[in-house]
Amino acid sequence: MKKVSKILGINLERTLENSHRFTATKRMLNQERRNLKMKIFTTGDINKDGKLDFEEFMKYLKDHEKKMKLAFKSLDKNNDGKIDASEIVQSLQILGLTISEKQAELILQSIDADGTMTVDWNEWRDYFLFNPVTDIEEIIRFWKHSTGIDIGDSIAIPDEFTEDEKKSGQWWRQLSAGGIAGAVSRTSTAPLDRLKVMMQVHGSKSNMNIVGGFRQMVKEGGIRSLWRGNGINVIKIAPETAVKFWAYEQYKKLLTEEGQKVGTFERFISGSMAGATAQTFIYPMEVIKTRLAVGKTGQYSGIFDCAKKILKREGLGAFYKGYIPNLLGIIPYAGIDLAVYELLKSHWLENFAKDTVNPGVVVLLGCGALSSTCGQLASYPLALVRTRMQAQAMVEGAPQLNMVGLFRRILAKEGLTGLYRGITPNFMKVLPAVGISYVVYENMKQTLGVAQK
Repeated sequence: MKKVSKILGINLERTLENSHRFTATKRMLNQERRNLKMKIFTTGDINKDGKLDFEEFMKYLKDHEKKMKLAFKSLDKNNDGKIDASEIVQSLQILGLTISEKQAELILQSIDADGTMTVDWNEWRDYFLFNPVTDIEEIIRFWKHSTGIDIGDSIAIPDEFTEDEKKSGQWWRQLSAGGIAGAVSRTSTAPLDRLKVMMQVHGSKSNMNIVGGFRQMVKEGGIRSLWRGNGINVIKIAPETAVKFWAYEQYKKLLTEEGQKVGTFERFISGSMAGATAQTFIYPMEVIKTRLAVGKTGQYSGIFDCAKKILKREGLGAFYKGYIPNLLGIIPYAGIDLAVYELLKSHWLENFAKDTVNPGVVVLLGCGALSSTCGQLASYPLALVRTRMQAQAMVEGAPQLNMVGLFRRILAKEGLTGLYRGITPNFMKVLPAVGISYVVYENMKQTLGVAQK
């Protein structure tokens, strides 16, 4: 056992120190070393006795080498025993990731040991022998949107999970960690979210700005009123995530043939349809959230009281007011979010990647936050109309208009800027929401025992 650990440690150290995939800082090097050791021990420990003996270690190496051979052959398109930049470009395009020849050369440089700008089997094996990555899909996995990033939006495209994650049960731990992170993030930014809803609903009548809006809410209902409607906003995370994840998997199966990789277009369509399915299921909760946020102190005693009063006074149809503009908003949001994210990734690889293709946490969070913000900017007018339709019955003297009628009324009375009322507090919550969500997500992953990549 000691000999195996010693061999493993020495080889890991050489692999890590000679690899451009990892940063040069000692702290990060040590962390990566610990993560790799843990994953190798977990994968190789067949009898699950908490120990890795010599036989298990040798079996792990043989099995892992077979998987690496398959991955190498899948990249070696012309079967000449070497991988070049054009083959990397072609392989990643199949997976839905478009990169340039220059970006492909960066990947080659991180593996190429002899400076030929091609990678043969020996170089590939030496590089990945002590890294539990088994296929090219996992090698570019770091470019995924993070499951744990939650900015309170319900229409983001869900993440994909590998077959290993599904079989090992890692997917539900990641979703649970993301759900808890979302709950903390939404609660932390709830005052800004309520202010946004108030500004959307009351429009130019109240001349509400950010400072005045907070003062008005506190004066009317005290500090606690700033979190009005947050309870149901947190409660709906679990059913919404579950339905979206299930629907996303089903739509991917419908749009792709068995064994075919999911491309960017299929991911966009599947994600949009999954978002629409989840919204259909939880939309009444969205309406209740808006009514609670706009409601005055004492108007509703809680979630069930609000639902009961809506049903009694307005009927079942009231729970789906604003449903159409909400669905229509999914397409521009998801499309622009995904397109901007891919554009930012390509720009970073083209201009800022030097000796590594791994962008790191800060870059990924920045790409995610900016792409989501662009998606919100495009879909915001539809979100505003949806919110007004949800709350029309609560505003005294307000006519009960449909989507087209509301658009016309807003443009006539408030102008184009009226369609973006409340967008400032909405944008103000993005950065704190992303930061809080990420920190909580990473801590919850450790608590729930999510395997580190």
